[in-house]
Amino acid sequence: MTNNNGIVEILLVEDNPTDAELAIRSLKKSGLANNLVWVKDGAEALDFLFCKGSYAGRDTGCIPRVILLDLRLPKVDGMEVLRTIKSNDHTKHIPVVVLTSSKEDRDITESYELGVNSFISKPVEFEAFAKTVAELGMYWLLINHPPVITGK
Repeated sequence: MTNNNGIVEILLVEDNPTDAELAIRSLKKSGLANNLVWVKDGAEALDFLFCKGSYAGRDTGCIPRVILLDLRLPKVDGMEVLRTIKSNDHTKHIPVVVLTSSKEDRDITESYELGVNSFISKPVEFEAFAKTVAELGMYWLLINHPPVITGK
């Protein structure tokens, strides 16, 4: 779901297809999903961000405006993805919003220690989840002013 010039505004890192589809629908309904990429595990997220594996031909200068990151991911868990993003000069300024089912204090604390910009526990109810995702998209894409990030 990227446009022709390769701009990615949202990187959705979510292994649950139901949650991903609901998030994508909510963002589309708000007109915010035109430049969205959905990856299904932590390894694919890192490949996308660092232009490796199946994303090796991707422009390294094209980085997302925001990353919506689940914590419970296959292959590479969300904490390790967050740790890698925030410890790399090329990606550390990308806003990362943890969007997870976890409400555990240790997950919240560790996420903030690693540099997460926001921690949101997924609402259980369908409508509440859809509203939360739409509001996240509106804030991070339309209201927030991110730093200008240049390529490598």
